[in-house]
Amino acid sequence: MKNNLFCAFCLLAAAVYLGSGCVGYQLGSTLPPGIQSVYIATFVNETGEPRVEIEATRAAIQEFQKDGTLRVTGKNAADTLLTVTLVEYELQPLRYEEARRRTTEEYRLLLTADIVFERAATGEVLVSRRVRGETDFQFGGDLSSAKRANLPAASRDLAHDIVEAVTEYW
Repeated sequence: MKNNLFCAFCLLAAAVYLGSGCVGYQLGSTLPPGIQSVYIATFVNETGEPRVEIEATRAAIQEFQKDGTLRVTGKNAADTLLTVTLVEYELQPLRYEEARRRTTEEYRLLLTADIVFERAATGEVLVSRRVRGETDFQFGGDLSSAKRANLPAASRDLAHDIVEAVTEYW
């Protein structure tokens, strides 16, 4: 009898110990009830760099579709609205040529955006924050072409941060 009681106690203690590692873990979406879809307006471009909003908007839509937490829909069918304003497009020199100290070999392309995620029906702001996407690239040749070629990577990184800010806030 004592052995059975001791075994039962040990099993209970082990279950509590092992189960405590999962405290706070939740399967499925952590978004509030009633939020299942999002309308993504074309991003507003305040950077002065032409056509950045097109690539960044496309990347965000693809990232939401890949993530699957929220369904991307038209404005009239959406539970939520996402408004994104691109506020900064910046090239930072990272590394210079050894022989010519004024010639940049590697850059970091930074995209900074302000996001507002709100309920469509009420306008209640659920998330409002600044996010940033970036990519590093080797430079060789024409800087305009290099910026265009690396914009998709920075846009994807920005899109990932936007989706994370919206879906993991809760």
